[in-house]
Amino acid sequence: MNANGNLMKRRVLNDQPWDAALKSGRAAAEPNLRINMSAAVFVFILTLSTLNGVVSGVLRSPTNVQVTSRDLNLILSWDPPAEAPSGLIYTTELMSSIGKHNPGCVNITTFQCELSNFGISPYGTYIGKVRALLGEEASAWAESKTITLDIDTLISPPSVSLLPIGQTLEISIKEPEFYTSSLRSVYSKVSYNITYWKDDQEMMQEKTLSNIRQDRVILDELDPLTKYCVQVRIITLRNKNPSEPSGVLCERTGDTDNSPMVAAVIVCVVIAVAVVMTVLAVVKWKSISHFLWPKVSLPRHFEKSLLDTPESSVYLITQPTEEIALVSVVTVEEGSPERTKESSYNKQLNGTVGDSCLPGD
Repeated sequence: MNANGNLMKRRVLNDQPWDAALKSGRAAAEPNLRINMSAAVFVFILTLSTLNGVVSGVLRSPTNVQVTSRDLNLILSWDPPAEAPSGLIYTTELMSSIGKHNPGCVNITTFQCELSNFGISPYGTYIGKVRALLGEEASAWAESKTITLDIDTLISPPSVSLLPIGQTLEISIKEPEFYTSSLRSVYSKVSYNITYWKDDQEMMQEKTLSNIRQDRVILDELDPLTKYCVQVRIITLRNKNPSEPSGVLCERTGDTDNSPMVAAVIVCVVIAVAVVMTVLAVVKWKSISHFLWPKVSLPRHFEKSLLDTPESSVYLITQPTEEIALVSVVTVEEGSPERTKESSYNKQLNGTVGDSCLPGD
């Protein structure tokens, strides 16, 4: 018994290192196995999600759908769906606040649609919609946020021009053109904020004229021979966004303030000269008309020759004449019955008569 028991103890002791090694090997292999299984599951899920849109016939909708407006136009834009298959086309719709659906761009490949041509109103509220198409498959509609044109549209900057007049600057403002209607037709109260300053970085002190309603403004009380810069912005009460500022425009003032006075004097002189010339033309019109259109009279001998009866041979030739008739007379003499004698008498109607006798043989 003791010998057998010792033998079994030795076997158990000899087997313990092998069991420990086996257990440690299994423990080291389990993390790698788990990582491989996780990677396989991830690849399977990714492949399934990628093929889901094509295999199952369900397309993903476009993303980042939004409508924007500038000067009362309406633009719908979007991004393609994630991992979109090739060959996608898009169709859009425009929905108004009263629930009316208007078709927009159809079967386009770009990611933008101009909805301004589909019956929009400057005061309308709209939602843009878009969906993707692939063959006979169609995604669900993706919608944008609501936009109200006259409140949310961005107004472009105005056009500004500067004209130096002496020590002043005349500012001319031109409003931007709207896609539909015009600025003052849509907004009843429009004003300008005009900011101006000297073009001197060390002494830059801005001055602002607010709520200016005229499109022509004179900046006075400026320094002579000084460069000023101007910028204009449009303000409306109903639109929450002020317009973009105009580009900075700079101009130098003149030397003195006499230019307007000189211009006024020149205008007055021109008007006075024009009035004097008009009065002289009215008073001396008869003399002027005789000078411009003199009367023409013929010499007396020309008038007499035209009034007298012409006696020239040419005139007489042209008068009508009577024809002269030739008369022949035949007589028979006694004792000569076989012989005859002809006599011809010619009578002229101009007062002369002549006889001629023709002797017989």
